[in-house]
Order: sequence, then C-alpha cells, then structure tokens
Amino acid sequence: MAQQTKDFEVIIIGGGYAGLSAAMALGRSLRKTLIIDAGKPCNRQTPHSHNFLTQDGSTPQEILAISKSQVAKYNTVTFYEGLVITAIRLSEGFEVITGNGDVFYAKKLVIATGIKDIMPGIEGFAQCWGISVVHCPYCHGYEIRNKKTAIMANGDIVIHLASLVNNLSKDITILTSGDKTFDDQQTHKLSKHGIKILEKEISAIEHEAGYMKNIQFKDGSKETFDAAYAAIPFKQNAIPVDLGCKLTEHGHIEVDPMGKTSVDGVVACGDNSSMIRSVAMAVYSGNMVGAVINHELTQEDF
Repeated sequence: MAQQTKDFEVIIIGGGYAGLSAAMALGRSLRKTLIIDAGKPCNRQTPHSHNFLTQDGSTPQEILAISKSQVAKYNTVTFYEGLVITAIRLSEGFEVITGNGDVFYAKKLVIATGIKDIMPGIEGFAQCWGISVVHCPYCHGYEIRNKKTAIMANGDIVIHLASLVNNLSKDITILTSGDKTFDDQQTHKLSKHGIKILEKEISAIEHEAGYMKNIQFKDGSKETFDAAYAAIPFKQNAIPVDLGCKLTEHGHIEVDPMGKTSVDGVVACGDNSSMIRSVAMAVYSGNMVGAVINHELTQEDF
C-alpha cells in the first residue's frame, strides 16, 4: 500500500456543498488540497433541494454525488472519509488530527463544517425535520404553499417568519409552545393578517414517514396541520472555537466579506458562518473562499 500523503497546501474540513465548492476552486488552481468529511450532511433526509439554478428539485444526495465526481477530476484534490477531532495552529500552518488517529498538515484551513441543529424534545420532530417541518420559506415554501401551516417559534423571529410565510399561505397559526414572548404591537400585526396564536405546549407531531398529520398538545388536544416552519437553536462545531475563531452573537463564525476568520490562515464558508442556509449560498461562499486562499498562497510564494 502506498504511503498516505500527510502534507498539503490546504485542508478543507467538511465535504458538503461549501467544502466541495472551495475544493473545485483550489483544484483548478493546482493547489494540493485535502477534503476531510464524515459523510453526514445536515439535509440528508430532505427529499428535494430547491432555489438553486440548474439543480432545482434534485435530491441533496444527487447534488453531492455530481459535485464529488466533478471535483474528483482534479488530481491535486484528495478525499478522506473521517471525522476531524482537533485542529492545532502551528508556527507555520496547521495540524489536523482525525478520529482514526491520522495526522495531516497544511498551510491553510477551510472550515466548512456546517452546524448541528438541536432538536427540541418533541416526539416526531426530528423525523419530520427537512420534510414537513422546515426552516426556510425560500428553500421549501413553494412546495407547501396554500397549506395549513404552523410556525413553531416565539419571540421576535415570529414576525420575520410570519411576514414571509403570509405570502405563501393564508391559513397560518403561531405555536409558541408556552406563553408568547412578543409584545402587543406584534400581536396586533399578526391578528391584522388573520394569523392565529396558540400558546399551548407541544408534546408530539403525528406523521407518516416524516409528513405531518397532526400536532399534539400537552393538554391532550390536537390540531391538524400540513406543514410547519420551526426556528430551532444550533450548535457550532468545536474545531473553529478551539482554534480561537471569534463567533457572532448568534453563534456563527465571524467572517469578513471574503470569508476570513479572526485567525490568520483560516477561512469559513457555508452554514457555519452565515444566517442564510441554502445550497446556493453554500456553493457561492465556498467558491469565494477557495479563491481567497489561493490568492493568499500565491502572494506568499510570488
């Protein structure tokens, strides 16, 4: 067996849409690049991806498969299946250690790790996530237009979501799962548009293969809904935090307009550094940071 290469110009942690997009830009610039990916994208149970030109309606798996096959044509790009346990900044470059104990080195790092959604303690929620319980009107709203729709959220985010969903459905109910935490003026605005508010706590979602049938409440009642939007918290990957990358108040990696983090030599792209979660935005940001990293390497060597 040939000895595995350990030294690269760039290591990309995460091989989703953002990471692969960065890899294509780097591969086309003949940069010796390693992509490390554990193969668990956050949208793996979503039936179809939308709002991305040329791929509207394709499954996430189809888009990934095409992307990988195209990136693999560039022989300076290497794929490694595994999980990164830690990344350490050295005097020159970075050391990356995987769960299998393999150690790799690179001059630059691309963090394309995505984020981990934190599912609420509602039976059936996780099974419906990305199918009939969704996060984004732009990604999923057209497919559930004119349906009886719930918005599972509380606080100021309710107004933002409701204003967007109101253009897609006229049968909307806000489910706060407890006392509402938005003010009377916001309540009046919702009422003006015929949007109902239920403050009962949710206990479960009845569904069939991820497609919502009813929402059950802790008081024993239930109500039929076709779909729901949900605003849920997320967890940032530990790698950028351990490297010392600054985070925003919302928990995303803080980046400048070029995707550079607060740590020299480290860029971030995709969901981990953007409030807009979509395939199109991930591809865009990955393409940009790939060019940024190539430019840095070029200026250092020229």
